[in-house]
Amino acid sequence: MSQHTRQGTTPQTIPSGGAPAPERTDAPDGRRLGLTLGMLVLPMYVALGAPSVALPAIGRALAVPFGATAWILAAWSLTSALAMPVAGRLLVRWSPFQVLVAGVVALAAGSALAGAGPTLSVVIVGRLIGGAGAGATVIAVFAAATALPGRQRIRALGIIAAASATASGCGTLLGGAVTAWLGWRAVLAIPVLALPLLLAALPTRRAPTRSGSGEGNGSTGRLDIVGAAVLSVLAGSLITLLQAHSVGLPAPVTLVVAAAGALAAVGLWWRVRSTPDGFVPRRVIASRGFLAAGLIGGTVFAGYYGVLFRAPSLIEQATGGGPQEAGVLLVPAAACSVLAGRLVGALTDRFAGWQVSAGLAALTVVGVLVVAIFTGPIPIVVGTALTVCGFAGAQAVLVSLAPDLVAADDRDTAQGLLNFMNALGGGIGPAAVAGLSGIVPVPVALAVLAALPLAGLVLSLTRRPTADRRPEPDATRGSPR
Repeated sequence: MSQHTRQGTTPQTIPSGGAPAPERTDAPDGRRLGLTLGMLVLPMYVALGAPSVALPAIGRALAVPFGATAWILAAWSLTSALAMPVAGRLLVRWSPFQVLVAGVVALAAGSALAGAGPTLSVVIVGRLIGGAGAGATVIAVFAAATALPGRQRIRALGIIAAASATASGCGTLLGGAVTAWLGWRAVLAIPVLALPLLLAALPTRRAPTRSGSGEGNGSTGRLDIVGAAVLSVLAGSLITLLQAHSVGLPAPVTLVVAAAGALAAVGLWWRVRSTPDGFVPRRVIASRGFLAAGLIGGTVFAGYYGVLFRAPSLIEQATGGGPQEAGVLLVPAAACSVLAGRLVGALTDRFAGWQVSAGLAALTVVGVLVVAIFTGPIPIVVGTALTVCGFAGAQAVLVSLAPDLVAADDRDTAQGLLNFMNALGGGIGPAAVAGLSGIVPVPVALAVLAALPLAGLVLSLTRRPTADRRPEPDATRGSPR
């Protein structure tokens, strides 16, 4: 594998098998950086699950149908996914710390607005702003971590993945407790805590936080607004269509959204072909294994978040308890993310990237099916724990692999697009389960959900997204592959 460097940047390599690449002795400590950044993402990932417990209270307080409150979750997922490729493109001009500060400020401001919103519309606007800040923050965090050399990189990403999985898994518990003690507005305002935690991330400014120079890269020019717009419409249409049944979207509106999505898909295809250095560079998505890595991550995320969406209510039905009891029972499942984060480093030293991703996808499939088939609280917790391990492991492995699939100058862009696909999968999972649950029994809906990580498993075995060869940084610059 060829390696590319620029002044002040350490070569990045995650071998697809065998021993880890040599590292500089003066390289930053991946464990320390991972702990710092992992602490920073905690409020964001709590914000994914915690509001789901507060939705009934929000509906009553704002006098709106319960189905309409689903947009509180969908709005966050949508703008979080869309902000990721935008942040990835901004990283060729700004340092990750600058993007991090901008993301955290937007995250806190939007969450404060959502928590104080007098109407559902204002709450949703706040969640849209907060979700965009969360997406930018995630990309900045991963940019800082992936700039580390091989072993330190996977160590930092493993800690960050464990923190995110633990926080999202405990979201139900925290959401139930905060709703009972402080009210639903406090639940929506939880991400504001990221502001003081940002102070702990100040040392990351001195870490090797740039993965590519961007020089000579067409992406350093004007932002491709058209490309960003068609990708946004496509993603928004997909999430909206999956949410249409659960939120009672009228049929004419659903048809308009579907038509807009189809036109956006055609527009994106045309834009990729006609603008090689656009918002979605053709050379990036044409890189061997890149799309496979994104699709595998998206399917694993879909399985995890789909289970996380239904597991609390299934446990409540099985035990007769409330959301706080369900959250307590799910704590052991969330804790499994710590184990997954620690093991993933050892696995990537012994196995190829595609083998690890295949195992994680298979683990997610089994977890989803366990939750779908069995009704007792213990099997549900076990199945959820398996999906937690798949989520935490896939996040660390695939995100760390992405920089080695593309040229050095395209690493930030690739990170943004890869995380966009992952986050979009995370939004698709709950939306698909919610939509199907109104048509078929919940076990059937979950069984259908298992088809997504199963497709990721097949991709891992057939496409093998390993960084066997990285393209030269200037080899295809400005021309499509």
